[in-house]
Amino acid sequence: MTKKSSIHTQSLKIPKIILLTSKLISFISPKLITLFAAKLFTTPIKHKIPKRELEMDRNSLQKLVSIPEIGKEVVVYEYGNSEKKVLLVHGWSGRGTQLFKIADELLKAGYSTVSFDAPAHGKSPGKDTIMVDFIATTLEIEKQFGPFEAAIGHSLGGMSVLNAIKKGLKVNHAVVIGSGDIVEDIIDDFVAKLGLKPTVSTLLRLHFEKKYGEKMNSYSAFLAAKETAIPVLVIHDNNDPEVPVKAGIHIHKHLKNGGLLLTDGLGHRKILGSLKVIEKTVQFIQNK
Repeated sequence: MTKKSSIHTQSLKIPKIILLTSKLISFISPKLITLFAAKLFTTPIKHKIPKRELEMDRNSLQKLVSIPEIGKEVVVYEYGNSEKKVLLVHGWSGRGTQLFKIADELLKAGYSTVSFDAPAHGKSPGKDTIMVDFIATTLEIEKQFGPFEAAIGHSLGGMSVLNAIKKGLKVNHAVVIGSGDIVEDIIDDFVAKLGLKPTVSTLLRLHFEKKYGEKMNSYSAFLAAKETAIPVLVIHDNNDPEVPVKAGIHIHKHLKNGGLLLTDGLGHRKILGSLKVIEKTVQFIQNK
C-alpha cells in the first residue's frame, strides 16, 4: 500500500497561527479539533490567475453552470471549437486554466477543451469543497458539454477523473498527472502537517464518513484504477514533494491498460509545462 500520498496539503508551509490554534483546540476538545481540521481540509486557497494563463482565460467561452447533485455552481471554460473535446480537471487550489499549455497543444492537434473552476476554486462561488464535489462536477459537465474523447486530471483532479470513470464517465483515454492515491494516507499526512496526534486523523475520517454516508477510502485512486478498462497514462515526477511518486506507481500497478511516464526534477506543478509530458499526453490521446 502506498503511504503518505498527500494531494492537497499545499507546498506552502502552514502558517504558524494555524498550527498554534490547532494545538490549542486539540487540548480543549476532540470534537472541536475535528470540526476545525475538517474546515481547514475542505477550504482551498484561491490564487490570483497568473499572467501565463491569461490568454486561455481571455479566449475561452465562460459560463456559470449549476451542479444539481451537490447544490453548487462552477465556472466552465470552453476553449477552441472542435467537436473533438477533451475534459481538463485541475487539482486542489488550482483553476480551470491551469492546464493551459496542454490545452494549447490539444488545440493545435485538432481538439477543443472544456475545463472548470471546481467549487470554491477560481471564479466559482463558495468557500469549501471536497473530492466528492470534483467528481459530481466532472459527471455533470459531461452531461452538459460532452461527449469527451479523453479526460486529463492533475493531482486531486487525477483522482477525480479515475473516480468519475468508475461512476460512469465515458472517455476513450485518460491521463492522470501527479495524482494522489489512498485517501486515508492523505488525511494522515494533513493531520501530521498540522502537528496533531494520529487519533485526530481517525476522528476526521469518521466525521467525513458520517457526513457523506460512505467510506472515504472507497475514493482511493488505485481502487478506481482496478475497475478502469480504458487506456490510462499515469505521469508522475520522481521528485514530487507533495505527492510521492509511489502513489503514481501504485495506481499504474492496478490499471488493466495502463502506461507510466516518470519524470525527474519537475515537481508537482512544473510538470504541467514540460514539453515531454505535453507531447506524450497528446500522442496518447490521439492513439486510436
